[in-house]
Amino acid sequence: MAKPTRHTLTTPSAHPRGIPKRALPRLAAALFFVTLVGVALPLAVLHRAAVSRHSLEDPWGRYPLPSLAADDEEILRSPQTTRRAPKDSEDLELDRVLQKASMKDNTVILTTLNAAWASPGSVIDLFVDSFRSGVRTSSLLNHLVIIAFDGDAYRQCAKIHHYCFALGTEGVDFSEEKRFLTSGYLEMMWKRLDFLRLVLEKGYSFIFSDADIMWFRNPFPHFYPNGDLQIACDHYVGNATDLRNIANGGFNYVKSNERTIEFYSFWYSSRLRYPGYHDQDVFNAIKHDPYVADIGLEIKFLSTAYFGGFCEPSRDLNKVCTMHANCCIGLRSKIHDLRIMMEDWKNYLSLPPSLKRLLTLSWRVPQNCRYYVQQ
Repeated sequence: MAKPTRHTLTTPSAHPRGIPKRALPRLAAALFFVTLVGVALPLAVLHRAAVSRHSLEDPWGRYPLPSLAADDEEILRSPQTTRRAPKDSEDLELDRVLQKASMKDNTVILTTLNAAWASPGSVIDLFVDSFRSGVRTSSLLNHLVIIAFDGDAYRQCAKIHHYCFALGTEGVDFSEEKRFLTSGYLEMMWKRLDFLRLVLEKGYSFIFSDADIMWFRNPFPHFYPNGDLQIACDHYVGNATDLRNIANGGFNYVKSNERTIEFYSFWYSSRLRYPGYHDQDVFNAIKHDPYVADIGLEIKFLSTAYFGGFCEPSRDLNKVCTMHANCCIGLRSKIHDLRIMMEDWKNYLSLPPSLKRLLTLSWRVPQNCRYYVQQ
């Protein structure tokens, strides 16, 4: 596996059926207690008992700021932009942003952002620039929604992009850089996953992309026509349906339907079974669970020939759609290598078509990220 990992996760057991709804609260409390004392319970039991798709409480405690036009400086400077909004207003604002950004088939492109990645010249500027310099990608910015984890990230988003939505958590500061597998990193990743579940429940399909992924070509021609969840890989074994592919949660195309909504609810609840692990490692464990096949979810793994990264680069610049700064820890290292990657891409674009076809071009990256890549 071409990424820094912890010990291998075990595969959970099958998902039970038929638990009466009125028994759920008591069963949830009992199972949560048992989990705390270290008894290994099947993932699917935790899913049914501990988490309901329509929770009575707001699962993230969001307090999004009102969506702003990029030139609305007066509102940007207002101290009221950090005030908590009622939950109904939050949902209405999210509905408004998704509706405006969605394609005709209710598909949106989503990424997340915090202040550490939002400063001028940082990751988000490179991300947006890749759309503008890619092949048939600039128009996709009309369908991109940037989800900001803090007020600074939101305000910077509003300066550079039309569709921004603020997603925060009371008592938790997501503005600083979150190092890989720290508690803050894990909390941010699981918060993101539960938000994506909500987007599916609202009837929107999405492409989710980490902001450290450069978009070089329109990916839609390379998605499978059938497939509920299509996901990029740290390592691709050559078959789109082979569960031995090592998935990377930083890039996925998910269609909104009952199967994906149920799976995202199951995936989110599985964090209780694997404390200390992030959503990607948990996905690579639960993809084997019989419950996933039971709900009929069709998973397709995307080839690294088109959707590559530092773990396993896309080798052919005539084919590459996206490149991810994965297998890389540390914001400075990411930014350094992403800038070089963008230079390589722009140099490629400057070549005449005949040379693009004839020359064997390669990336000059990873460089600072090389330490984390198994060669």
